[in-house]
Amino acid sequence: MSTEPTRAPLAGVTVIGLEQAIAAPLCTRHLADLGARVIKVEQPGYGDSTRHYDTVVGGLSAHFTWLNHGKESAALDLRDADDLAVLEAMLPGADVLVSNLGPGALDRLGLGVDELARRFPRLIIVDISGYGRGGPLDHKRAYDLLIQAEAGSCAITGIPGHPAKPGIPVADIGTALYAYSAVLAALYDRERTGRGAVVPVAMLDVVSEMMGFALNQVLHAGTEPVPVGMGSPMIAPYGAYPTADGQTAVLGTTSDREWRRMTELMGRPELAEDPRYLHNDDRVARRAEVDAVVQQWCATRPLAEIQDAADKAGIGNARLNGVRELAEHPQLRERGRWREVGTPSGPVPALLPPGTARDWPVTDGSVPALGAHTDAIRAEFAPRLARPSES
Repeated sequence: MSTEPTRAPLAGVTVIGLEQAIAAPLCTRHLADLGARVIKVEQPGYGDSTRHYDTVVGGLSAHFTWLNHGKESAALDLRDADDLAVLEAMLPGADVLVSNLGPGALDRLGLGVDELARRFPRLIIVDISGYGRGGPLDHKRAYDLLIQAEAGSCAITGIPGHPAKPGIPVADIGTALYAYSAVLAALYDRERTGRGAVVPVAMLDVVSEMMGFALNQVLHAGTEPVPVGMGSPMIAPYGAYPTADGQTAVLGTTSDREWRRMTELMGRPELAEDPRYLHNDDRVARRAEVDAVVQQWCATRPLAEIQDAADKAGIGNARLNGVRELAEHPQLRERGRWREVGTPSGPVPALLPPGTARDWPVTDGSVPALGAHTDAIRAEFAPRLARPSES
């Protein structure tokens, strides 16, 4: 058996990030996790807007620390001819360019995707936008909340009359993961064809895809899904129920067979044969009645007893945790899911990326200070333009 250290799967791949906020930075951070060299291009003096959201991580923001470890920061003003020349000097040797700048920004710099694809046929260009090119909204700026509102996600979250944005920025994160997977597919395709690719990823398209079940309900049944708070508009029972010891059990059934097991668990096996609750559609129509039965059972028992009984019965269950409980979660701790990454203020904990092979090394790169690598990048890519950075 070889004792050679395993090479990171994306070692040797160079990624340029013309990026800000969440979608593009999360995509490129995952590429960095797998060994890619990621050069993050930022505006001198200010940088990525997420740098300034807060200062909770030793003076750095929670968002920026999460999204940007393992990268190099080059502070380049792309409106300046010399700085733009540095970027253009990077492109011939780059494998991937990921951008989520505002509408039309690349075109104004003379770096439109069609021109880039013509000049650099092996380059993989990921063009992240809010609404895609073309159509009446392609000029609009796009943030997570705006896209979720436009795509109907908020309307099926919360409770009737009180729509809500999910706490996790699912439009941004979903877009990042689609972009990330597209980069991996494009790199694989380039190995076979020698050609790069232009990959447009619109946030509206991503959330629309995620809304698939709700769209099908509207398209085929003509009815809008009704938000149910801690639950699903398509399944019952499936929700959160207070327990006798002041906690909250999260229980759910995803089939009629599980419903039968749950009725036996609750000591109400007759409900499995009741025609009012026989199939999931029936239970959804009588959600309040079904929830009342489950709530009555949970209210007389402590959480540990409920979870033990549900596990033995093969019923999915969980505890409603806060973020502090997640930070201290034994399942993460005992599986070694935490690591340390460097920051300008010292090492901080970070989670390992999900979805890596067991023998792939994960790059534990640092969170860069703004412009930390500017001078080195100038010297590497455009020595004749080298000059002290202004960041």
